Amino acid sequence: MKAAVIRAFGGPEQIQVEDVATPSPGRGEVLVKVQAVGINRLDHYVRLGHITPELAFPHILGSDAVGEVVGLGTDVSGLNLGDRVIAMPGYPTDAAEADIRPVTAAASYAIPGIQISGTYAQYIVVPERWLLRDTTGLPAEQIAALPVSLLIAIRAVQLVGEVKQGDHVLVHAGASSTGMMSIQVARALGARVATTVQNEPSAKLAASLGAELVINSETEDFVEAVNKWTGGRGADVAIDNLGGDVLARTIAAVKPQGIIVAMGFMAGTEVSFDIRNFFFTQKQLRGTLVGDIEDFAAWLDPIKAGQIKPVIDSILPLSGAAEAHRRIAANEAQGSIILMPWAA
Repeated sequence: MKAAVIRAFGGPEQIQVEDVATPSPGRGEVLVKVQAVGINRLDHYVRLGHITPELAFPHILGSDAVGEVVGLGTDVSGLNLGDRVIAMPGYPTDAAEADIRPVTAAASYAIPGIQISGTYAQYIVVPERWLLRDTTGLPAEQIAALPVSLLIAIRAVQLVGEVKQGDHVLVHAGASSTGMMSIQVARALGARVATTVQNEPSAKLAASLGAELVINSETEDFVEAVNKWTGGRGADVAIDNLGGDVLARTIAAVKPQGIIVAMGFMAGTEVSFDIRNFFFTQKQLRGTLVGDIEDFAAWLDPIKAGQIKPVIDSILPLSGAAEAHRRIAANEAQGSIILMPWAA
């Protein structure tokens, strides 16, 4: 089969399409013919060597994939040949830990494209337990844009942020993959959403997804804007995928006893703030990772109904993986870049 692999850390030019052995499904495993692959910024950081220095080369990148079941290992009973499935972008490799929740708490939790072989390939093998039958009827490329970013957003907004009908929610980086999904999840839950962006195209995109207040963080003070938007009360919940100084200032944009959900560090990993503004107001800072397979299953109907809309920047063949990474590194993509492993 064809796969996009790296043999060393470095720039996008490290990604090469090669012939590699097609995997075979073992007990409880399924062979999936990959129809579409979603590229995430995480893949870019893995390629650079910023996530783990312990990759065994050659290494296949990628966490998101949608495809067709074409092979069944022994003891597979819930899926059939021809089923369209969504591969979960992380799961325990030890079957004994399959029921641990959140799944990221399992000691053997592994992410395709990092700890285990990834999805930039024509075929992948996945344990049946971590494949979700796709009932949306949407094109594979649209669903491939969702798993990582949507699972992060569902957990951050609904489960950890506890967003509910009528809440005022601040979402940072509204044109980023997790920002776009967080806006849509919050709106689907009945919340009102404010978001930060850095330019006019991003502002238009965030507004089209349901943000009623779009703040250009390059020219506006988002704390002041959010306080004005909420009549001086502050946001009920803030979803912060930036970290650094932005997270420190976000505390001031949230109401007393409000919730700040931290799930990224694009603005920096070091955070410093006056603790008095935190505990005297009884605010809550909560960390989060990705959601579970049950969380994705619960949102299949909203996806089918159009409440969650994948935002696709471009669709490329597998040979375009290096170009996709170049565009992501340069922040040129407005939405997800999708690879089609079987395209010419």
